[in-house]
Amino acid sequence: MHKPTLSNRIRVYRAEHRLSQADLAAAIGVSRKTINTIEVGRFVPSTIIALLIARHFEVPVEEIFSLQR
Repeated sequence: MHKPTLSNRIRVYRAEHRLSQADLAAAIGVSRKTINTIEVGRFVPSTIIALLIARHFEVPVEEIFSLQR
C-alpha cells in the first residue's frame, strides 16, 4: 500500500496575504524554519500547527492541507 503524503497551499495563502514565512511564523508562534519545512513538504505539521495556520488565514484546514496518494 502506498503511503499518502500531505500537500499544502501555504505558499499560495502567504502570497495572497503578502506575508513572508517569518511573518506567518511570528503570527502563529513558531519559527520561520518550521513554516519553511512544512511548506516544502519535509515536515508534517502537528494538528495544532495546522489548525493555527488555517485559523490565521480564516479558512478550514482542508483549504490549506490535503492528502495526496
